[in-house]
Amino acid sequence: MECRSDCGACCIAPSITSLNKPAGEPCRHLTDNHLCSIFGLPERPQACADFMPELEICGSNRDEALITLLELEASTKPL
Repeated sequence: MECRSDCGACCIAPSITSLNKPAGEPCRHLTDNHLCSIFGLPERPQACADFMPELEICGSNRDEALITLLELEASTKPL
C-alpha cells in the first residue's frame, strides 16, 4: 500500500518521542496539505521512516486511519 494523499494520520495520532510530540497532536513538520516537510531528510525520526502504510492500519480513508492509530497508541501506552 502507498500513502494516501492528504492523510497525515501517522503524523497526528501517535506520539513521537524524539520530537516531543504527544499523541493526537499534529507533528510540527506536518504541512497544511498533510505532507511531511522533512520526508527523506536526515532529521526525520527513525520511527517515522520505519512506519509503512498497511491496509489494516490505514483503513480505507483518513478517518479510519486516525481511529486505528489512536487506538493502537492508547493500547501500547505504558501504565
